[in-house]
Amino acid sequence: MLSLTGAEAILVDPLTLRGGDLHVADGVIVDGAPPGAESIDVSGCVVTAGLVNAHHHLLQSAFRTLPGTRSVPMAEWLPAMAAAYSTAVVDPELASVAARVGLAEGLLSGVTTVADHHLTWPSGVDSVGVAQATADAARDLGARLVFVRGAARDDPEEAAASAEAIARALPLGAGGVSTDGMLQLAVGPAGVHSDGEETFRLLGEVAARHGLRRRTQANEQVDVAIALERYGRRPLDLLEEWGWLAPDVTLAHLCGVTEDEIGRLAACGITATHAPGCDVMMGWGVAPVAALRDAGIVVGLGTSGGGSNDAGHLLADARLAMQVSGLLGPALAAHDVLGMATEGSALGLGRAELGHVRPGAAADLCVWDVSGVADAGVADPVAGLLWASPGRRPKHVIVAGRVVVRDSVLVTADEHDLVAAMRARVRR
Repeated sequence: MLSLTGAEAILVDPLTLRGGDLHVADGVIVDGAPPGAESIDVSGCVVTAGLVNAHHHLLQSAFRTLPGTRSVPMAEWLPAMAAAYSTAVVDPELASVAARVGLAEGLLSGVTTVADHHLTWPSGVDSVGVAQATADAARDLGARLVFVRGAARDDPEEAAASAEAIARALPLGAGGVSTDGMLQLAVGPAGVHSDGEETFRLLGEVAARHGLRRRTQANEQVDVAIALERYGRRPLDLLEEWGWLAPDVTLAHLCGVTEDEIGRLAACGITATHAPGCDVMMGWGVAPVAALRDAGIVVGLGTSGGGSNDAGHLLADARLAMQVSGLLGPALAAHDVLGMATEGSALGLGRAELGHVRPGAAADLCVWDVSGVADAGVADPVAGLLWASPGRRPKHVIVAGRVVVRDSVLVTADEHDLVAAMRARVRR
């Protein structure tokens, strides 16, 4: 039970702002102060929903700033990353230490839910162990996790069997979500540039059997080029033929889409994820976010992984999304981009209870101190969260009503221990 009192502003949703108090009981937001609630003074602060990172690769948290992986063509990036994975040996232990670092980094920067698109599955790896280790990391730290059993040039039948085994092993309920809402499973090949029709079909069948959502990456420059070279067709043509343009599908990146393709995507009801911290920095393109949103497509926000974006700081990428948006259309407003990083991402995961601060919503909250010099002179404190103080971190973070970051310190684990475990395991 919690009561956050005296907030300068509470962003209920992208269109609704109020001040005052906010109350939490039994892991959800409620109208009145519950008896015996802990009171936390949040004067001088803005309260928002917890950020939802809709596209991450947590394993890559162990492989940041590697030589030969920055601003290079995908044909050079892939083998450089593959060599690093091979040297380190991908197994449940590595998945655990990387996930703990990546999830802790997210919590400390206001990310309460992470969708982890895990794409690296050496043949014979204990895939259930990898998924369970990642889920255990999230549970121990108090973060929500969406584990995406991906595929990247894997044997199609092996990938599908692995996804089936994971779905049966994890404690999931309806829609692939655990009863407490802290864990969710989805499936998704890396994209048509790496996986063929059989992989998409077989993983789609696993999703249908277990009611899972589907996710993939589409229309980065390399994706378009490879699809044209290999199939003589564009990626969305293939995805449509393979049954992957549907309301249960989220497409990440979408840098190279035409006006006609945007119309097709809107008509089929897909959701999208923008990942500018990956795409811009690697020179892979910029998604036309304004055009996607104008067409009625729900757009979320993701960081992608440490192999292409060395920080899992979603608010920083929200700032970048604003800065580059004017290159491909009307510039995006701060409130809209913050909405993408919260409710937009949550809707793409099929999680309507996340990403907003209305009564009955999950009590995933960030408290941002705006009383310092970095925010002095800011007319709109919500816009200031993005425009002012690059690298801003929250004062408090609450997940499902539990305080997991207090006074900017992670309370569910010791950061130094997480770093030491990473160093001992990777030994770089």
